[in-house]
Amino acid sequence: MPRDDAIHDPHPSRLSPRHPRYAEILERHEDAIAAGLPSYRDPVSGFAVFTAVLLESRGACCNSGCRHCPFIDG
Repeated sequence: MPRDDAIHDPHPSRLSPRHPRYAEILERHEDAIAAGLPSYRDPVSGFAVFTAVLLESRGACCNSGCRHCPFIDG
């Protein structure tokens, strides 16, 4: 079962609130969700990152270490 706050707040083990670009990453995540997109570009690596909404639609954790996994207890 997903955490109540999982759609908007990544688990700290996957994205530390102390990350220097934390606010920018969360903004990109929120913008992708608002636009109905399944992913966004990470501002550091340039890799595509799945949104929590897409991951939640899968129904369970895939154990791949996803940044926005809504199924991590926390």
